[in-house]
Amino acid sequence: MSDSADRRRFLLWKTLGTLLEQLPVQVAVHLAEPIGWLASYKKGPTRDTVEANLRAILEDGSTTEIDEALLQRWVRRYYASYARYWAEGATLPAIHPGIVHSRGMFVEGEDHIREAIALGKGVVIALPHIGSWEWGGAQLARIGFPMTAVAEELEPPELFSWFVEKREAIGLIIEPLNADAGKKLLATLRDGGVVGLLCDRDLVGDGIEVTLLGQDAKLPAGPATIALRTGAVLLPGVAYSGPGRDHSIYVGPPIDVTRQGKLRSDITRITQLLADEMTALIRRAPEQWHVFVPPFQEKPSSS
Repeated sequence: MSDSADRRRFLLWKTLGTLLEQLPVQVAVHLAEPIGWLASYKKGPTRDTVEANLRAILEDGSTTEIDEALLQRWVRRYYASYARYWAEGATLPAIHPGIVHSRGMFVEGEDHIREAIALGKGVVIALPHIGSWEWGGAQLARIGFPMTAVAEELEPPELFSWFVEKREAIGLIIEPLNADAGKKLLATLRDGGVVGLLCDRDLVGDGIEVTLLGQDAKLPAGPATIALRTGAVLLPGVAYSGPGRDHSIYVGPPIDVTRQGKLRSDITRITQLLADEMTALIRRAPEQWHVFVPPFQEKPSSS
């Protein structure tokens, strides 16, 4: 991409973000959700993936296939939920902290966070792409435990800097995904801090084979590997959108990361435990699992 195109992209995103920040969050959501709903009618590979993911969730554990009309209603809800996620994320930095904190509730697991922090070994929170992890991060900052997360660098660099600045305004610490990212995360854990790692997309292609929602899938090894190597407490966590305009934060109990054998086998065992937790978390709100790439492995043809 040329420098001029990069500049136009930066100005476009900054302008849209600035405009959305001026709107009350509920106005932004009411504008965004119908747009997402309309976008769900566009046929293509992305929509096919959404449909396949929802089918996997809704048919998991069932002996019958989901009714097609019902599946399509779930697809509409999925796209509207994703639009809400973007609208809330864009307005979040401009919302008064008191309002942000009043709309984020620890439904379960604040005690898990506090007990894990008290051990002084650092905390790794495994975050699936469910709901709005930024709102969850804002609540962690509110109770005194700011979360460090890694984000893929955007082009141009000004766009990424703007993104980082907005996330820092709500209490998140963002490190770029580069050669130094691992060192920064390890330093945070050594200091007894909190690291958030997205755990449901195998971006590199060398993930761990697990069973997720009753199907073969590959998940990243990062959360299990870092917890094993540092002794940090590993917790599954999610911040659901809702009920209403609020956000419901759930943090599960610690996952057992004691060494039981060879490192690779321990990583596989722990990643499967995470997959089991993710299955339960996804089932609670299927339309909020915002993954637009195929997470499941294709089964070999029987022919």
